[in-house]
Amino acid sequence: MTENKVALVTGSSRGLGKAIAIELAKNGYDIVVNYARSKSAALDTVKEIEALGQKALLIRANVGDVKKLKAMFETIREEFGRLDVFVSNAASGVLRPVMELEESHWDWTMNINAKAMLFGAQEAAKLMDKGGKIVGISSLGSIRYLENYTTVGVSKAAIESITRYLAVELATKGIAVNTVSGGALDTDALKHFPNREELLEDARKNTPAGRMVEIDDMVKTTMFLISDGSDMIRGQTIIVDGGRSIVL
Repeated sequence: MTENKVALVTGSSRGLGKAIAIELAKNGYDIVVNYARSKSAALDTVKEIEALGQKALLIRANVGDVKKLKAMFETIREEFGRLDVFVSNAASGVLRPVMELEESHWDWTMNINAKAMLFGAQEAAKLMDKGGKIVGISSLGSIRYLENYTTVGVSKAAIESITRYLAVELATKGIAVNTVSGGALDTDALKHFPNREELLEDARKNTPAGRMVEIDDMVKTTMFLISDGSDMIRGQTIIVDGGRSIVL
């Protein structure tokens, strides 16, 4: 069993997941890098973590498939014997109007976003013998209408609800569970949005803080929730949007 603390960040080959994984490595964590498709990008993340002097374990797994999810945690048990932080970051979704959605679109999105949070937390908790931190990732589409965002928005709302239930039932194990919800982030994920430019322009113009949210803002909040300083924050969704959600 490793003496270092160990963190799993799902979907950590790029974007926000990668940034969180790198920051955790800078803070002395060994990292489990999870990816589904982007192996070359995931290997880049591994190299950056190892360059920081930390161990990196690369695992390919579609987290929406519970069998593959459980197999990933079994590998973590075998390799590290522990887990201290679980960041359920991996996300996907079908972006279509309500009347164009099919059952497969719903299942795909809910599985990767919401089911993975619940069953991932179950497995993570089994490896957190000395307590730990679990963080989900949400977005403003969970509480307000965004065009073409139905499946993702509903799945993110589920994450926020799951967070509250997990926080209560895992508290006796010394595990704190919270979620970070972000405003529009200019990442690869946003490139799939038909109305990407409109979303970015809205964030630039209408964010009270005077600028749109950046990945680093989300990383800092995630790291705070992982730190000892947040121990009495439980079951909360922390919105990081520069105030965008509170103005019309």
